[in-house]
Amino acid sequence: MRNRVVVTGLGCISPLGNDVSTSWDGCIKGNSGIDRIKHFDPELYRCQIAGEIKNFCLPEIIPTKEAKKMDLFIKYSIGAAQEALEDSGLEISKDLEKDVGVSMGVGIGGLGCIEKYNNILKEDGPKRVSPFFIPMTLSNLAPGYISLLFKAKNYTACSVSACTSSNHAIGTAARTIERGDAKVVIAGGAESSVTPLGIAGFASMHALSTRNDEPKRASRPFDKDRDGFVMGEGSGILVLEDYSFAKERGARIYCEIKGYGFSSDAFHVTTPSTEGPARAMKMTIEDSGLSPDQIDYINAHGTSTPAGDLNELNAIKIAMGKKSAQKTAISSTKSMTGHLLGAAAAIEAVFSIKALHHNFIPPTINIDNLDPECDLDVTPNKGVSKKLHVVMSNAFGFGGTNASIIFQKID
Repeated sequence: MRNRVVVTGLGCISPLGNDVSTSWDGCIKGNSGIDRIKHFDPELYRCQIAGEIKNFCLPEIIPTKEAKKMDLFIKYSIGAAQEALEDSGLEISKDLEKDVGVSMGVGIGGLGCIEKYNNILKEDGPKRVSPFFIPMTLSNLAPGYISLLFKAKNYTACSVSACTSSNHAIGTAARTIERGDAKVVIAGGAESSVTPLGIAGFASMHALSTRNDEPKRASRPFDKDRDGFVMGEGSGILVLEDYSFAKERGARIYCEIKGYGFSSDAFHVTTPSTEGPARAMKMTIEDSGLSPDQIDYINAHGTSTPAGDLNELNAIKIAMGKKSAQKTAISSTKSMTGHLLGAAAAIEAVFSIKALHHNFIPPTINIDNLDPECDLDVTPNKGVSKKLHVVMSNAFGFGGTNASIIFQKID
């Protein structure tokens, strides 16, 4: 027997908006949060576009003095966590502190600060490197600061597994509650790698879209003319609770985390395998106790890369069986946000839960010429109202790491 795990709060800072409401509104309207890079001058770069955060305000809970010691990804995570906790209505009292944990996924961490202080080191010497440089950049300082500021004293850790990081973090959080080791876990992910080195590195791999003259049309999962993903940044946070605890305190419940599964391709560092993702999805479905026919919608990993998108659809067919796969609605919200790397699955978990809550499937935008090999229902260009009961969200990352999560509505 294991404890049931439910979602009671959502927080989001994304290229579509700096809160859940604005981000979801942009998502259902099929807006794009992608534009020419403003963080630095991209003129000399192969890729000059990204899904950046706009008009970000420092979360009120962060003291101005402390903010100087934080990379952007930490600030994003705190802002999203604050929104999620307010949304949940949870007050972390002195009696509750030791039963509240934090589980975050971060892919790269403080790349911006690493670049900044490397330049300072070269130009001004080692004595000019800030004593706060290391905590500015460590991935686990996202959950560390959330723990510190909100007084969460249970399990606090960071999953660093490329684009699968946040699904691992959310899944680990759910397992912690299922075992009875915590009553609440603040779970999600954060990333802020739209930096000169981040863009140059991914562009040199020919992984990024170079549709620089049409930034809002550049991320186009499942389209025949897709030419790579678009980098994004931000944070998504869920408040997970033991079902009995949430019911006892009268919490509003969005949904239940019904299944979690994972796998490793053991195949290639960057080239996707079909078998690995299919195995992760199968494990998730088996863990949920549901059948493939019961899955109404899949928020796909769908990065807009030529190989990755087709590979995922083939994996869905293997995991679910072709008949079930053909009846299931699929879309990629990365078409609107870009790819948030370690935070991608967290943002997509927020969108998946909102889809479930509002009975609405967000679109995959920018499909002008559907790839004929992408032969499943990928919800092209326009969202669809549909009664939803079960949603699955996929995440696959460099190193061959895969994880999926199933959310189910509680009637």
